[in-house]
Amino acid sequence: MGRFKLWASVALVVVVAAAGAWAFWNYDLRWRPKTVVRHQAEITRLLEASGWAAPGLPGKKLYMVSFRTCPDCVRFRLEEFPRMHAKGVDTRVIEIARRDVNGVSKSTPAERATVAQLWLTRDWKLLERWEAVPAEAWTAPGIAPADGDMARTAVVEAGRSTVDRLKPLLKDNGVNFAYPLLVWWNDKGEMRSCACEKRETYRFVRRELGV
Repeated sequence: MGRFKLWASVALVVVVAAAGAWAFWNYDLRWRPKTVVRHQAEITRLLEASGWAAPGLPGKKLYMVSFRTCPDCVRFRLEEFPRMHAKGVDTRVIEIARRDVNGVSKSTPAERATVAQLWLTRDWKLLERWEAVPAEAWTAPGIAPADGDMARTAVVEAGRSTVDRLKPLLKDNGVNFAYPLLVWWNDKGEMRSCACEKRETYRFVRRELGV
């Protein structure tokens, strides 16, 4: 009986420890961003050279790779951008018009035209106007079409190529690319990143950006 009680106690300790470890992973560790330690210079060049649009605030920089109809991107923008802007965080949004997949279009002519214009002008006001209108109702008023224009089509493709180049670089750092893809620098000067699809990731981003 004494030996049974001993083994039962040991088993209980193991179960409690395992449950605690799982809870820590499930509620905290799995949502933490990654520190980017490989390919930092190349990732930085790709981000800085892309057609990001930003409000031009003086604080920390947060790059967000997005596409217009991405629901997780829209949620992050609506919930987190106002408080970030209040703290001076310069949200640099990189909009992409995704490629067709198996003959199915993943973007619209108006979207491609707007993405090209954003990459060429980095016009934050244009991005705000676009985001204020339901995606399906946006007609890209006053914006030259990208379709049929070789130069503007090349700009749209540059966005897609940027994503293609970022994916393996980030994967080498443990970040599996998804939208919205976020990259920033913490107070230690470390490059940080996450594919922040879930709200559980937001608190870590806010904390590191001082929000």
